[in-house]
Amino acid sequence: MNVDILEGNWKQLRGHIKEWWGTITDDELDQIDGHYDRFMGKLQEKYGYTRDEAEDAIHRFLDRVEFKMDEKMR
Repeated sequence: MNVDILEGNWKQLRGHIKEWWGTITDDELDQIDGHYDRFMGKLQEKYGYTRDEAEDAIHRFLDRVEFKMDEKMR
């Protein structure tokens, strides 16, 4: 899943994000609203990630979620 697709699939991804990063609240997810930079900033704020760490974490997450979504479609 490409990062560009984050906004388009935001509603489907919210549940996965809450599972992956349990401390992110619904209000914070509303504020992020599928915007990559906001998501990265929130991870930096909540988890103390550097910009590179946040970016890597988002990419790992999206790769994992893409795998799960592909499996469901088979």
